[in-house]
Amino acid sequence: MEDTGKIKVIISGGGTGGHVFPAIAIANTLKMKCNDIDILFVGAKGRMEMEKVAAAGYRIEGLWISGLQRRLTLKNFSVPFKIISSLFKSNRILKKFKPDVVIGVGGYASWAVVKVASIKGIPTLIQEQNSYPGKSNINLSFKVDKICVAFPNMERFFPKAKIVITGNPVRKEVVDIESKKEEAMNFFGLKAGKKTIFAVGGSLGARTINESIQEYLELFITEDIQVIWQTGKFFFETAKEAANKISKEGIKVFDFINRMDYAYAAADIIISRAGAISVSELCIVGKPVILIPSPNVAEDHQTKNAEALMKEHAAKFIKDSQCKTILGKTVLELVQDEEKCSELSKNIKTLAKPFAAETIVSEVMKLVNRK
Repeated sequence: MEDTGKIKVIISGGGTGGHVFPAIAIANTLKMKCNDIDILFVGAKGRMEMEKVAAAGYRIEGLWISGLQRRLTLKNFSVPFKIISSLFKSNRILKKFKPDVVIGVGGYASWAVVKVASIKGIPTLIQEQNSYPGKSNINLSFKVDKICVAFPNMERFFPKAKIVITGNPVRKEVVDIESKKEEAMNFFGLKAGKKTIFAVGGSLGARTINESIQEYLELFITEDIQVIWQTGKFFFETAKEAANKISKEGIKVFDFINRMDYAYAAADIIISRAGAISVSELCIVGKPVILIPSPNVAEDHQTKNAEALMKEHAAKFIKDSQCKTILGKTVLELVQDEEKCSELSKNIKTLAKPFAAETIVSEVMKLVNRK
């Protein structure tokens, strides 16, 4: 590939939305800040980044890479070959593209590309979304030039001199809720003046949250509480049927909500999983939050994220195993305690990093200019 004089950036990683969407946010901010820039993504073949990155208008190369399965399976026998293959292909991509800087956002593809780039002396930066880092980023941290993190006290895992607290890049259109309350209530067909809870378990839904909301629907309606409920596609029909039996007006059920800004704006209390990007969005939104971490996440990231907020008195935290027993009681306590809601709202806002993508891009450009 010819040298065009452009700034050339590789962004690598993916596997989940928690890696992919921050990566796209960084790329969009880079394009906004730099007139002459060439961005190439590197992801894992067959994972969501191959589709989502292309849909966002960026080129992406795929590596044959995956991690070890937790259970004993034949798939694990191919992992060493995948690692070797991905390292060789990463080397070929770097030779051809000649990046000025390589950014890793977590995931197996990120590990391979950033590893090779650091060996070749190319400036490198990693972004860690969680309060408890993934193994890929811990492994890379001793070789990279800069580490952008979302939570404090990350020197437990990374070299302190390399750490910059930037926050997580979030979708700006999702967290922009200023002056949208009335518009949002009209959008969902909800009554002004009534307390409203918004329960969300991610785009696929969260079984425990869904089953718990179903359990307490009658209680919420009896207590004059309105419900916006994003169920994910698998629980949608069950939820709709349950809602119709109790109230035609006070419960709004969706498999997926495109206008998350309206859902956040309408809510007085939010019930959510504790994925890193969700937590970062919730900090900016600044509403009282009940976090129910998913127990099915590598290295129990979500529990660590929730604990980090709880330590700052910035969120309520319910274990997945306790959700069905105490969610209703916790919601009612918050609805009836304006002072506690105000405290949670105030404290979670102090953790917000609304300009995370811009701060990360600033660190990227320092590395480019240092080269």
